[in-house]
Amino acid sequence: MKAEEAVQEWRRGLGFGSLRARIFAVNLLAVIVLAIMLLYLDTVRSRLLDERTASLANEAITVSRLVTDLPPTARPGSILRLGMERGTRVRLYAGSGERLADNWLNPKTPRFVIEDPAAYGWRRSSAKAIDRALDAVLGFRTLSPYVEPAVDTASLWPELARSSSAAQPITDLRRANDGSLIVTAAAPVPGVGHVLLTDSADDLASILRRERLTSAWLLLSVMALTLGLSLYLARTIVRPLRMLAIAAHRVRLGRSREVVVPRLPDRSDEIGALARAISDMSTALRRQIDATEAFAADVAHELKNPLASLRSAVEVLDRVEKPELRAQLLAVIRDDVGRIDRLITDIADASRLDAELSRTGFQPIDVAALADGLVAAYGIAATASNRSRTVSVERAGLAGPVLIEGDANRLAQVLRNLIDNAISFSPDGGRVTLALASRGDQVELAVSDQGPGVPAANRRDIFRRFYSERPEGEDFGRHSGLGLSIAGAIVVAHGGQIIVEDAPGGGAAFRVLLPAA
Repeated sequence: MKAEEAVQEWRRGLGFGSLRARIFAVNLLAVIVLAIMLLYLDTVRSRLLDERTASLANEAITVSRLVTDLPPTARPGSILRLGMERGTRVRLYAGSGERLADNWLNPKTPRFVIEDPAAYGWRRSSAKAIDRALDAVLGFRTLSPYVEPAVDTASLWPELARSSSAAQPITDLRRANDGSLIVTAAAPVPGVGHVLLTDSADDLASILRRERLTSAWLLLSVMALTLGLSLYLARTIVRPLRMLAIAAHRVRLGRSREVVVPRLPDRSDEIGALARAISDMSTALRRQIDATEAFAADVAHELKNPLASLRSAVEVLDRVEKPELRAQLLAVIRDDVGRIDRLITDIADASRLDAELSRTGFQPIDVAALADGLVAAYGIAATASNRSRTVSVERAGLAGPVLIEGDANRLAQVLRNLIDNAISFSPDGGRVTLALASRGDQVELAVSDQGPGVPAANRRDIFRRFYSERPEGEDFGRHSGLGLSIAGAIVVAHGGQIIVEDAPGGGAAFRVLLPAA
């Protein structure tokens, strides 16, 4: 079926299901939906209770672990000083059933309150009556009463025995004499006994009452506005939405480049913004399709170098007898395996690199030691593979550690990408230099080669993802342009900048400027 014929069939298929026909039904249905919401609030209550129960169970686990880690003499005092935000009661029982500690025995501990129904005013009594009526209509389960025993022992709380048998937290729900719900959570404490947490869920009932009142007022408001809004929406929304839907449907069917999504420049409302967003989205989709075609080459670019280094080290390992050299080769192998693992992750989520770096906790890093380690690894790899290009470190009057704040693995990835790029452009017998220098409140890492350099017109493009400008004679697909893009993104995420210039004496110099610690 051709794309245009599919669009025509899609138009005919709308019929009475079109937005114009349904908009009146939707507005009328809104009134019914709002009425149903009053009953649906019970489902909301169940969800809130489940969340509260799960939260209390987690707190019981936390308290259990806390008690386990404390020495026996410190346990009662720690429970006594334990104050919970909602006034939760925390009790510790011995295996024999005796209560060892209770945080409510501390007069300064916050606690929930069970009210006396006889002291209710008419507003409170009415709210409680509505609660009971909804419970009866919706068939809420009957709960056992909550009564605090005169002599508190573990045998009076069945959930303690169940938690001990199940070896996991057990929760229960009871109803106090004022109608409020009481949640309990029991958890075993290995080698000690049990903990029991008790909390009131009366605040959830207050939330539901506010929701019911809001729903009632909203119901009246919607009834008054329904007819006018129906007519207004039909005139101002249906036609532009239909235009956008047809254009989007054409794009979905064929991803045709000649499909023009109307941008509705005369509209400054949400419909106009939606039209321009869909237009931009379709353009971005076309670009993403083009970029996806280069993804396989990007994978080869990122994985080929560490795999070659790893293969060389493994091949030489059996022929090396000196323990120190074997140890160095094994270190290279471990480093390359780690690099491969990191590179696979980087390639898979290259588009999310900035978001991931924004969540990374930076630590002080000695970039001088980092550079020395990388250059040493490249030296061993060059010896093993008989590579004629050398990599060296230069320090511009710097002695001792050179500290910055960052992620060591990511910064090592930047330097590896730059060094690999420099090696690939360097002639036989060429030298790649990694220079460290201090520039005021910044640290500079410069990777220089003796290759042809980077033309001024291309210096911005080389950091664009998927851009590739490789030397003649290089195997196709060996590099696809993702490495410099990833390097640039990592440097920017560290608050720095990366610049490419002409190296003294010819070649390219990639300067990375990072804030000093």
